[in-house]
Amino acid sequence: MTSSTSTTDRPATSTPTSAYAVFSSLVGLAALVVLAQGLWAGIFLEHDGERDAASGWIDLHARGADLAILLAVVATVWAVWKLRSRKDLWVGSLVLAVLLVLESYLGGAIRDAGKDTLTAVHVPLAMLVMGLAVWLPVRARSGRR
Repeated sequence: MTSSTSTTDRPATSTPTSAYAVFSSLVGLAALVVLAQGLWAGIFLEHDGERDAASGWIDLHARGADLAILLAVVATVWAVWKLRSRKDLWVGSLVLAVLLVLESYLGGAIRDAGKDTLTAVHVPLAMLVMGLAVWLPVRARSGRR
């Protein structure tokens, strides 16, 4: 008589809830920084091209980008280390980090090289980044094993 065994994609030991909480907190903080980015951008964009009048807000926006990137990279490292079986989370956080680096590059080109036409890419990409930053913690919560 043969016995059949079923295989699942679940690991033998489940991941502690705290690992998901740390991941969600890191990505959630990144999402808050991205949200603040929109606020700061709105403040300096209202100066209508007068970069000198808005330089403090532009600097804050740039530092916010650095912080968001840092949080996304730490979230990616955490996901690979503690949530390795959740490919959706570590790949998603890696995509978030890469998109934030791209956003930062575009923002630098807009500021430093005066390529204002890139704003038409920078702003919609920011909306995509925000959506991903919101989706990741929700996905972590709903997909816990």
